Amino acid sequence: MKRFWIPGFFALAVWGLLPGASGAEPPRQQPKLLRPADCGIGSRVADIDLCDLGGNTIKLSDFCAGHPTVIAMVSTSCPVSKRYLPALAALQAEYASKDVKMLLVSSDATDSESNLEDALSKAGAGAPCVRDKSGAFARSLGATSSTDAFLLDKARTLVYRGAIDDQYGIGYSLDAPRRRFLAEAVTALLDGRRPTISATEAPGCALDLSNAQAAAVAPTYHNRISRIVQSNCEECHRAGGIAPFSLQTYEQVRAKAGMIRKMVGGDLMPPWFAQSPAAATHTPWANDRSLAPKAKEDLLAWLASDKPAGDPSDAPLPRTWAAEWQIGEPDAIVEISHPIDVQASGVMPYQNVIVDTHFGEDKWVRGMEVRPSAREVVHHVLVFALKKGEGAHRGDGLTNGFFAAYVPGGGSVIFPDGLAKPLEEGSRLVFQIHYTPNGTATHDQVRLGLLFSKEPPEHIVHVAGIFNPWFKIPPGAENERVTGVIPVLRPVKVTAFMPHMHLRGKAFRFESILSDGTTRTLLDVPRYDFNWQICYRYVEPLDLPVGSKVTATGWFDNSAKNPANPDPSKTVHWGQQTTDEMMLGYVEYYFTDETPRARLSASGKAGGGN
Repeated sequence: MKRFWIPGFFALAVWGLLPGASGAEPPRQQPKLLRPADCGIGSRVADIDLCDLGGNTIKLSDFCAGHPTVIAMVSTSCPVSKRYLPALAALQAEYASKDVKMLLVSSDATDSESNLEDALSKAGAGAPCVRDKSGAFARSLGATSSTDAFLLDKARTLVYRGAIDDQYGIGYSLDAPRRRFLAEAVTALLDGRRPTISATEAPGCALDLSNAQAAAVAPTYHNRISRIVQSNCEECHRAGGIAPFSLQTYEQVRAKAGMIRKMVGGDLMPPWFAQSPAAATHTPWANDRSLAPKAKEDLLAWLASDKPAGDPSDAPLPRTWAAEWQIGEPDAIVEISHPIDVQASGVMPYQNVIVDTHFGEDKWVRGMEVRPSAREVVHHVLVFALKKGEGAHRGDGLTNGFFAAYVPGGGSVIFPDGLAKPLEEGSRLVFQIHYTPNGTATHDQVRLGLLFSKEPPEHIVHVAGIFNPWFKIPPGAENERVTGVIPVLRPVKVTAFMPHMHLRGKAFRFESILSDGTTRTLLDVPRYDFNWQICYRYVEPLDLPVGSKVTATGWFDNSAKNPANPDPSKTVHWGQQTTDEMMLGYVEYYFTDETPRARLSASGKAGGGN
């Protein structure tokens, strides 16, 4: 094992590792972000007959009938839920003229009709309210709290579930909400977009629906499978996408059933290689692409059956995709100066192209997107920022200054509110491009789109590399371990990890070591795949105590058993080309004690969006 110590300047974060943490629930609870796939986002809400407070039957399909629909849980015996009744009334009034319907649902057996009518009247909530005495409807929605809210599109596809906002929670209340999650989701839906945040916890009174039986619906292509494919596959497998074939119709999915079954059953698609979280726990990764267990079960079962198409009227609305920039129209575009010729076959060395920015002032970058013009031959692009006067060929081999990246299916990021990356006046950008010829000669010209913040952010996003450049992997070694270490010297929060190795890379792990010697795994990638340079982005930034250490460890297979190994007889060293190797773990983070206005040049030109 090789170990390399790097001077450190940041701290990492993991819940439950702070001194004194007991694992008990905190006394104050606000909405936490959840992975949409774990919350049924993209699935179709089953039809059901309901009874309103006047004794009238309401059929959900008739009530929605082609309208965007908000369904909100209510309870007169839950203090948090009662506080939200005026907010629901205001939301109904706000969107009534935009054809959005609202349905209130009580699954609390202690709620009487008279109590519900009185509470709704006092709050000015005029939306229909139904009793769900059996809990079957709430169970089918996936409700867990008396404050859960759900947003359905015109095809009854769930596009948001979670908190109304963050004004009230367990053990706290605010004068006004900081985030209006539900309203933001409704606005996005009306604008033809997917909500930026589509799933959260909703702190309120927990619902016990363990005995409720949701209506069973046999999966067909139109009522279930099309939504799974649309949510998890169409990003790449669509007309104009980067995948080799489209999966947008029943005929296309049926024709590729064997390949889909092989790739999904082997956990090769969708591409995601982090270790799965423990059962009944939520993933910590915001961009976790793995299929939710129920979605995987239903998809594989349907693929193994006679593949019923079902009723076309159950189909989801077609998903729309941006014609070019996923982040929206950039404030600025940085482009390499000339197209690069890509040969038809063979292996191409990495292309390193330096571009001057010429912005004339410091910028705060809140979003970015790397776009090759010939995506079919681009394996990945890494972009590094060089400060004014800084040379391009540094001894660390571009392990620091990481700025942006492109990999198939992922080349854009918009940071959460309050975060931005600095790009100083006079900076240059190094585009490191890896091409994989596909049989046809072509040319490619990479562009980088940037979104700027007009004001300095609350926190500055940094990226550091934990690396070891002095390893030697012996010929034939099947499981060579190489490690780098960095100490935690300042209080920070970590937002993402990205491991980077080449063709002999086998597995990768980030770990924290506390001052008492306790070790915890932060990210475990047991099946590293060079073809997918994935950035693993946290749902919530996490922190570790100062005085701890962080290790990055890579395992390499230099044996003949590795089919991608260029030469098992070679002793392998650090190098830029894929026939060489790297052991490099990027960490994205921000200091909690750093003042953004003091970060950029003393001229005071901080930010300045176009």
